[in-house]
Amino acid sequence: MERGSVVKVSVNWIKEYLDFELPPTDELVACIGAQIGAVEAVIDLGAQYKDVLIARVVSCEKLADSDHLNVCWIDDGGKASNVERNDQGLVQVVCGAPNVRAGILVAWLPPGTTVPSSFGKDPFVLEARSLRGTLSNGMLASPKELAIGDGHEGIMEIDAGEPGADFAKTYKLDDVIIDVENKMFTHRPDCFGELGVAREVAAVLGQQFTSPDWYKNPSKELPLSADRLPLVIKNELPELVPRFMAVAISGLKVQPSPIWLQTLLSRVGIRPINNIVDVTNYMMMLTGQPLHAYDYDKVRALDGTDTATLIARNPRDSERLTLLNGKTIDPRKEAIMIATETTPVGLGGVMGGAETEVTDATVAIILECATFDMYSIRRTSMAHGLFSDAVTRFNKGQSPLQNEAVLLKAAQELLAGGTAQLASDVLDSTSLPSETLQRGSLHPPMSIETAFINARLGFLLSGSEMATVLANAEFTVESHDDWLQVSAPFWRTDIELREDIVEEVGRLHGFDKLPLQLPLRSVAPATTNYLFNFKTAIRNQLSRGGANEVLTYSFVHGKLLDNVGQNKDLAFKLNNALSPELQYYRLSLVPSLLNKVHANVKSGYDEFALFELGKVHSLDYIDSDADGLPQEFEKLAFVYAANDKLKKSGAAYHMAKYYLESLASHFGLALRFEPITTMPDSSFVKPFDPERCAAVSDVASGEPLGIVGEFSAAVRKNLKLPVFSAGFELDIEALFGIAGSKGYRTLSKFPATEQDICFRIPNILSYGELQQAVFSDLSVIKPPNSLLQISPLDIYQRQDDTDHKQITFRLRLTSYERTLTDKEVSNLVEQLAASLAQKFDVAQV
Repeated sequence: MERGSVVKVSVNWIKEYLDFELPPTDELVACIGAQIGAVEAVIDLGAQYKDVLIARVVSCEKLADSDHLNVCWIDDGGKASNVERNDQGLVQVVCGAPNVRAGILVAWLPPGTTVPSSFGKDPFVLEARSLRGTLSNGMLASPKELAIGDGHEGIMEIDAGEPGADFAKTYKLDDVIIDVENKMFTHRPDCFGELGVAREVAAVLGQQFTSPDWYKNPSKELPLSADRLPLVIKNELPELVPRFMAVAISGLKVQPSPIWLQTLLSRVGIRPINNIVDVTNYMMMLTGQPLHAYDYDKVRALDGTDTATLIARNPRDSERLTLLNGKTIDPRKEAIMIATETTPVGLGGVMGGAETEVTDATVAIILECATFDMYSIRRTSMAHGLFSDAVTRFNKGQSPLQNEAVLLKAAQELLAGGTAQLASDVLDSTSLPSETLQRGSLHPPMSIETAFINARLGFLLSGSEMATVLANAEFTVESHDDWLQVSAPFWRTDIELREDIVEEVGRLHGFDKLPLQLPLRSVAPATTNYLFNFKTAIRNQLSRGGANEVLTYSFVHGKLLDNVGQNKDLAFKLNNALSPELQYYRLSLVPSLLNKVHANVKSGYDEFALFELGKVHSLDYIDSDADGLPQEFEKLAFVYAANDKLKKSGAAYHMAKYYLESLASHFGLALRFEPITTMPDSSFVKPFDPERCAAVSDVASGEPLGIVGEFSAAVRKNLKLPVFSAGFELDIEALFGIAGSKGYRTLSKFPATEQDICFRIPNILSYGELQQAVFSDLSVIKPPNSLLQISPLDIYQRQDDTDHKQITFRLRLTSYERTLTDKEVSNLVEQLAASLAQKFDVAQV
């Protein structure tokens, strides 16, 4: 498909993957040139084969006085005109091929036909002429004369069609080849395969493309031989070889490929070799993923063991390798080598070695499908002056997520209609993150606003229009009111940023559709969105603490609501849900986060924190001023979890509380934590354990903010949560209302005064009650125009006094008018101690 500096696109081949009629060639070429890549040339391949017919050799007799020529009478179904025929309508042709015989189908070039191999060069036009006194009408063609292969020892024996059939139509050589400049696809390795080009053509023509099932959902149900061939693969370069796959296949017979495969490869510039190598080239031309076949017995013999071993590694000192092209190299020390335990057998991603080449004697192979680092391949190729079709593809950065599908499909093609069988399991050595394999795409989904796209492109596309454009190219798109969540398919290695999505929408929709008008720009300053900035500050603060933000669906499964004890009757149910798992508007954010905990623990993340900022809805709250639409509440949810195997000490509650207090401190807030004696019937508190959670409010204003605590045993069981897990959920608008009202205050030029104070209190008195009383009393009696800060230092219980505990606070007082004296602070402490003694039977220690 890629030869020299162009990618050869076979129109007939891409048609096999399209379920609609393509426009006329001129329109198709214009479309490709405008939205896919610059077109270098358009070749009418059908003109090269327009007069070639399929014929049957009816009789074949030796020509007198010749040791190699035969007189053949052929049946062309009466199709050719202006040729002499006998009484049976047969045509006489003299042929010297050793394999000509009665009964076979052949490719006949009638008189007046240009030999295809000479087409476009120095055209050789056949005519009826006498050979040793015998008239010969045209010729019976060999693969070389048909420009299909290099073989010219004998004529091509046709395996399809009937006498008189058009050779070009029978084998789809009535084709148009479009040469596209390959530099246009530097960032698009998928477009180095006909399947990728077919997908692009469908998308730019506004048609939905669907990849074949074997590509997106590969089947592993292939016959496995009872006689297994031992095979081992090792990957010593996981960073340079992110995926290394192989399988052994036995029972093979090396022979020429079927004519359909030979002609298909020749259409895109690949020389047919044999049925094994041709299948690897076929898959490479189709998907853009190179493969390589090793002779199994040769690989095993190199180590002198019963097991064949392939290792991806760097070259060892003084190693040399003779390649398939006959060139012997001293590999550069950073090159990727494919080797047995003792001997290199290939220059990974560049070219195979001659020592393990597939030959006519091969009966078993190792089929390799790997992904190599594009930069390493490029450096190795340049260092050794080696440029192959594999190099062209590997140095564009192939997706490792397609390896399995390509390897299994290639194996299936080799097993089809013969005695070949899989002789080993499919071996897979990969360094890809487990979440990448589970997700099935190289990058996580991206959220992007439709306004963001339109503003950069100058379009006025709706979210649904954008989603359709992207979905035509097999992106997974969820269209919301004014934003999209986009997941790139696994073969798209180039989609990493929101701007990549913008470019994709513009290209597929067509930049030629841009409105011809000058852009409007306002000179007015942009209005500051303080709530947006506040949420950004929350994200930044939690992220600095090591927490990870997630974006979950606004819709949840009814089972999740049941698992956390929430009442589904209070949730808005969708009449036309996207899927059974997205039936209800969520009532709170914490359940969505808890639903992600087990999957992350299972994926190997032993300790982590997740948070989400989002909206929730409930039937309890209907906006009467908005036609009965649900009210939206901005919430912040946080969950901390640690795998049970870590055996964390203490209570998870304190970890969640620590994150919450750190966040509050960042905004200059002091929080009050009060026990919940009776669990309120509010959806957002349902996941929490009433005995291990606390209501959160602002100390200064008393404004309720949310809840923090550990989760109930039932919730932990239902969602398979670790024991050491806790979280909180806050009302963002309430939090913003308090934090946003706090203005900036300059630092005092007077020094602060600190003093520690310790109280002996009854066990029944909670820390929160004492802390609130301390803050309230000091706020009343402190000097005017001063800043009061209180922080806990210690909570201690003596072994000889189990009825009491001691709590120590640090008091920090800063005046904006003068320097406070120690005596003034001591007087405040004495007044505080007296007040607390009256309220709670508290004694100062």
